[in-house]
Amino acid sequence: MTPMDLNQLVRQAHEQNDYDPLIQLIPYARMIGIECLRLGDDLVFRLPANRDCIGNPTLPALHGGVIAGFMEHSAMLHLLIFMGIPHLPKIIDFSIDYLRAGHYRDTYAQCQVWRQGKRVANVAITAWQTNQTEPIATARAHFKVDEP
Repeated sequence: MTPMDLNQLVRQAHEQNDYDPLIQLIPYARMIGIECLRLGDDLVFRLPANRDCIGNPTLPALHGGVIAGFMEHSAMLHLLIFMGIPHLPKIIDFSIDYLRAGHYRDTYAQCQVWRQGKRVANVAITAWQTNQTEPIATARAHFKVDEP
């Protein structure tokens, strides 16, 4: 996909308030079922409850890798949607803190760009399930945002 096509897709997503075509570009995001909800100027990403994502069937709890992947892809999509990057950002570094078990229910994530330079962007991600003030995980990610 050319940068022009990607910019057009982002523009259409904003106009129609439908970010699914962007999510469909990323195979892992498509596989785990990430959804994007626009709430005013903010985006909230949603990972619907899915039995295939369970890592501990006793609780049942989501697999930690699924939570981390969801958060990483949420940050990547957030950069793509809001920062005007004409290509998919590349992950440089990702660090996650698991705070409590991610139970078998819908999970949400919200991102905040701490800094975007010409080459690198730093993003903070928070994931929660029932209450945003009780996160199940927080993460920090660094992305390469200059031309590939």
